[in-house]
Amino acid sequence: MLNDQDRIFTNLYGRQDPGLKAALMRGNWDGTKKLIEMGRDWIIDEMKASGLRGRGGAGFPTGMKWSFMPKVNDGRPHYLVINGDESEPGTCKDREILRHDPHLLIEGAMLACVAMGAHAAYIYIRGEFIAERIALQKAVDEAYEAKLIGKDNKHGYPFDFYVHHGAGAYICGEETALLESLEGKKGQPRLKPPFPANMGLYGCPTTVNNVESIAVAGTILRRGAGWFNGIGRPNNVGTKLFCVSGHVNTPCNVEEAMGLTFRELIDKHCGGIRGGWDNLKAVIPGGSSVPMVPAEQIIDAPMDFDTLRALRSGLGTAAVIVLDKQTDLVSAIARLAHFYKHESCGQCTPCREGTGWMARVMARMAEGRAQKKEIDMLLDVSTRIEGHTICALGDAAAWPIQGLIRHFRHEIEAKIDQYAANPHSDPVPVAAE
Repeated sequence: MLNDQDRIFTNLYGRQDPGLKAALMRGNWDGTKKLIEMGRDWIIDEMKASGLRGRGGAGFPTGMKWSFMPKVNDGRPHYLVINGDESEPGTCKDREILRHDPHLLIEGAMLACVAMGAHAAYIYIRGEFIAERIALQKAVDEAYEAKLIGKDNKHGYPFDFYVHHGAGAYICGEETALLESLEGKKGQPRLKPPFPANMGLYGCPTTVNNVESIAVAGTILRRGAGWFNGIGRPNNVGTKLFCVSGHVNTPCNVEEAMGLTFRELIDKHCGGIRGGWDNLKAVIPGGSSVPMVPAEQIIDAPMDFDTLRALRSGLGTAAVIVLDKQTDLVSAIARLAHFYKHESCGQCTPCREGTGWMARVMARMAEGRAQKKEIDMLLDVSTRIEGHTICALGDAAAWPIQGLIRHFRHEIEAKIDQYAANPHSDPVPVAAE
């Protein structure tokens, strides 16, 4: 469990002023010039040693990602792009950073830019985040006014921070679709290679990082890699923001040590499961795109990348959605299937056609208006979408359905039996209706 003195986001709940004066009192911008003077290689080595893994869902080592940027400048500017398009259902952590601790993010962006030889950072904010964009822009204006950032700032490293407001599209959370949208084009993923580190924003070397990944950088560099690496479990270290929603007594956002158990997270911060632990049915541990895990498998499992991967799910963004025994899981997954069908950009045939097909089948299965042989057909189609698209939206649409069939096939079958037991005038159609 995390000690209070180890918390990075000390204003997560907005109990203090998010402005510059209060941020300075909380330790933001403390010794930033000294950290910049340590140089690019030191910052990257320290981030690598810290063991920080990307907080946007993939869990890729952050220091290593920064090191992919070209060391020698070929005349093109380098860019940092911060992904603030927090659109994953269940996820609500980055918006709290933008609203309540924006100076952590701005300082972290400056230090990250030093590490990458960049002099400009862009943040792409989700279209629905109006208050968050206003709060961040106010903090950026304060930083410019105090000469903490800008062309001629007191740290001696020219750095500009640009706030870009998206128009509200889930696909723009994918890093290359985000870059396309930032350039003023339709938000559709790019084929890779070339990778953004070589050809990203405006055809220049670019690194795309999540808001949380950048916001923790300043504190890690100030306190040292050893401090951050000493929290959590091997290969799953540091602090992590968890967003817990669903059937708990007190849903919350909380910063905790990576690798605490699901039971500890719920008992300490969420007041327990609604109706008690015996009422827990399943958990979606990392936002709606990861497969659900049944209660008996997750109840005492550490909440980290490797443990949840071993359970054939994932930590993702650590958006923990708790589902009790009163939940109609088939209807819940049908609702998610509708979401992914709606948000597909339509560029890849397996996703464009497959998400719609899966959503229609899931809608019928939620009613029981299906045949049992369609369950295996649905599973087979999901595997033909997974891994066959330019970006991971196809995977995100397939995985919740795969998790449902893997662990709760009997619930789908029960709905089909119940529907068949009651006479209906309409015939039961086959899957490709």
